[in-house]
Amino acid sequence: MNGNTQNLSIMKALDIIEFLAEKNNEPQRMCDIAAALDMNISTVSRFLSSLTSRGYVRQDADSSRYFLSLRFCGIADRINANLQVYTLALPIMKEISRTLSESVCLAIEQNAMVEYIGVVSAADKMMQTMQRIGNRAPMHCTGIGKLLLCGHTREEVRQILKQRGMDSFTPHTITDEAALFEELDRVREQGFAYDNEECEIGARCVAMPVFNQYHQIIAGVSVTGPIFRLTDQKIREFLPYFSEQVQRISSLLT
Repeated sequence: MNGNTQNLSIMKALDIIEFLAEKNNEPQRMCDIAAALDMNISTVSRFLSSLTSRGYVRQDADSSRYFLSLRFCGIADRINANLQVYTLALPIMKEISRTLSESVCLAIEQNAMVEYIGVVSAADKMMQTMQRIGNRAPMHCTGIGKLLLCGHTREEVRQILKQRGMDSFTPHTITDEAALFEELDRVREQGFAYDNEECEIGARCVAMPVFNQYHQIIAGVSVTGPIFRLTDQKIREFLPYFSEQVQRISSLLT
């Protein structure tokens, strides 16, 4: 299947979803969907079958009509929650970046990966190539990823590692499960996490957790820069300030 065919298929699936949404989720007959969208029955049937198998569409058992499921509501809730975190965090992230003259990132967990939803780049400063809005990074070798893993049980972490693996990106990447669990214990004890050239040679970051009202880790904020500038001494000097600012973000969410 070439790109044009794939794009056309996506458009047809979206047309069906939008049609069902416009009907205020009143169950619709397959033939009416096909007629309204100028598609043949077999095409509509194929797309409805796929959407139903993924849980986005349901079929009424009595009338055999189709309607959208509440799975879309869950997606909308997650988007709204992420937007809220980003909106509240952004002014504080800008303040941190101005004060420290380093890049600051905000990320969440998405499908067992770190997903960056906010980035404030310091002028003329190096930042990891992975840390761009919408980009994803592994959890085992990033500061924010380690924080997010701390919100999981050991068995859940093992499942994540089984799903995503522990690829080596640099000679400093932790690729041993036992070593990672030791690292996570340190992170829990000290309340923050490092990425010491584990994801990219020459880059270092220190990350702090963002909590919701239930004291669950829902995101992380990191300060990122080159290893020669983010020295142990500099990090020790700004940690109290950084911690205070990230706690401000958590307080806005509670």
